[in-house]
Amino acid sequence: MARLRDLSRIIAAVLLSFGLTASSISIASTPGLATVVSAERAHVGRAAASVGTTIFPGDSLDTEELGSLQVRAGAARLLLPAASRVTWSAEEGTAAATLKNGTAMFSTANAKAFALHASTATIRANGDGQTVGSVSIVNPKELRVSCSRGSLAISVEDDTKTIAEGTAYRVVLDPDSVSDDGAAGGGPAAQKRPKIAGRDKFLMYVIIAAGAATGIVLHFALESPDKP
Repeated sequence: MARLRDLSRIIAAVLLSFGLTASSISIASTPGLATVVSAERAHVGRAAASVGTTIFPGDSLDTEELGSLQVRAGAARLLLPAASRVTWSAEEGTAAATLKNGTAMFSTANAKAFALHASTATIRANGDGQTVGSVSIVNPKELRVSCSRGSLAISVEDDTKTIAEGTAYRVVLDPDSVSDDGAAGGGPAAQKRPKIAGRDKFLMYVIIAAGAATGIVLHFALESPDKP
């Protein structure tokens, strides 16, 4: 009789363990839900982030100075370095986040795995296959966007441009603020481009010696989203 009770406890423990594992896998693969896979001096909402924390649409994620946070949602991973903040969301079956300040680095296995919003722009993988990118907010009208693997598509309204592997760009979201020599915020003396119907919704300027350090950081910080 005692052996039967012991066997029942073992079976119950195995089933519980399997159930928790299945639940974790389900959360990681459900659009809109994500799990924390590493955290240091980071928060989900007002609570300290810890490995295994579930992230829901509407949650705010942030990191302190010297902090970092990495989350997984299906075939995508998102890494927030120090002093960065996003709001997590879901849209039409795709995990998404809105960058509020700082930098967001992401890795995806397909074009529909993840979308990152920053000011008026949306950045996502340009096609299937592993893609690794980084987006930083300079100010509400300017971003820094780089791609170290695959290619990215950046869109503002109906205007979409491609960022190729190994390149980085300064992205100006208000073309009217750019003078003819490409300088933004040039003051009253800066000549602004005339308004033309159907013109670009944003401008991109190549950053020389683009993002070698960023590519290295991403390579070591983000594992393939295909891995558990």
